[in-house]
Amino acid sequence: MGVRERLDRAVLIAFAIVAALGSGCARPGERALIVTTNDVIAKTSPCGCHTPKGGFARRAAFLDSVRAERHDVLALDAGGFFPTNEDERDAGVFTLASMARMGTAAAGVGPGELRFGYSFLREHARAAGVPLLAANLEQRDTHAPGFERWRIFPAAGARIGVFSLVPESADLGPARDSLVAMSPENAALAAVDSLRAGGAQVIILLSQLGGPGGDSLVAHVPGIDLLVAGGGMVPVRPGARRIGRTVVIDGGSQGWQVGVAEVRPGAAGAPARIDAKTVVLGPEYAMQPAMTASVKAFEDSLNARMRVRTAAMAPLTPADPSGARYVGMGNCVKCHASEYTQWQLTRHSRAWKTLVDLRRESTPECVPCHVTALGEPGGFQTADDAARFGNVQCEACHGRGSDHRQWMAKGNTVAETTCRGCHTSTTSPRFSMALYRPHVLHDPPPGLKPLPESPAAHLMRAGRDPHGR
Repeated sequence: MGVRERLDRAVLIAFAIVAALGSGCARPGERALIVTTNDVIAKTSPCGCHTPKGGFARRAAFLDSVRAERHDVLALDAGGFFPTNEDERDAGVFTLASMARMGTAAAGVGPGELRFGYSFLREHARAAGVPLLAANLEQRDTHAPGFERWRIFPAAGARIGVFSLVPESADLGPARDSLVAMSPENAALAAVDSLRAGGAQVIILLSQLGGPGGDSLVAHVPGIDLLVAGGGMVPVRPGARRIGRTVVIDGGSQGWQVGVAEVRPGAAGAPARIDAKTVVLGPEYAMQPAMTASVKAFEDSLNARMRVRTAAMAPLTPADPSGARYVGMGNCVKCHASEYTQWQLTRHSRAWKTLVDLRRESTPECVPCHVTALGEPGGFQTADDAARFGNVQCEACHGRGSDHRQWMAKGNTVAETTCRGCHTSTTSPRFSMALYRPHVLHDPPPGLKPLPESPAAHLMRAGRDPHGR
């Protein structure tokens, strides 16, 4: 399916979602459509899951499609959009720029956004043009607002008030010298009163309080119409739920899904009517070509920079005082030639090539499960070690070569926990020892049928990038 056909399909799906939320087509000035994200943590591309989901290019195409149908779309982010890896601050800057390109009207500030400092976040958000909201973050010395406390947006002839909160106990990282988190409940009460006084007919909370924290707050603070839950401990629920008069969107994390809420302000002070759901951005959604190209250029550049950084840090890996170390498959082959021959037929033997083909060989979240003994004494340190420790080799399953005798004395069974370290419910939802183990046995049973391909593997075999690039 070509890009044009995939985009057309995404448009049709998005139209169906919009139609399903309301009864018929919206009339001008009647309803606003709110599209939300939370805890994206700078996941620029679709996940490396069994079924790839999310990514900036899919989100951009989704927003394009609903905006083609509606002119009252308000895109909001509940915070948690910066990367979790300290070495990837460039990804935070790129994420802000991409949010601006997607027309994000406002974003909440979470503790993660402050991991590189208060000035860093403020300057790059200002440069990108993304308004940041934080109702309970104050400057430590002056008690002036650390960011804009709240904002009112006109949409569909109504006035929609938006504010954001972080936990009072939040770790503000290097920003703790500049900022202090105040009581979320007191800040929420002030925000609701001020927004109503400013004419807001609908009030939205972009929360970084976590699932239980957000629920507790809206139960105690009246007047919040929509809670976009974020800040960790937030599951994915396909439908919205209610806490009193507040509608709650639980959108999971990593940008795999978006919340979609159709809002109809109530008349004469009556509560707003809100119909909401969570939409998973799976492979059935197209990629926006311009964002696809932008993400690819950024990720290729980031991969190259990370390779240089990891090479510089490699000498810092300490030796094990006991002398235990990984020795590399070349040593194992000397006595286990037949096992090596069988291993070459498995997917484990092609794990590193998978990353190289996608230019992800320096992406921290991908590398550990595609190499052997990352960061361990004698094991994989940088991409320069791929010849010796690339792929899922003998020692990844059987342990360090220097412990060979002890391992043989204990028996040669590989524990399921060893496999589960990489074959998680996300990356291998169909994984079971009974199904997968026969495919890596050095004496496989006769007539063994190949494992079914994942959607990502199918795209790669067809010469297409499973991340849509």
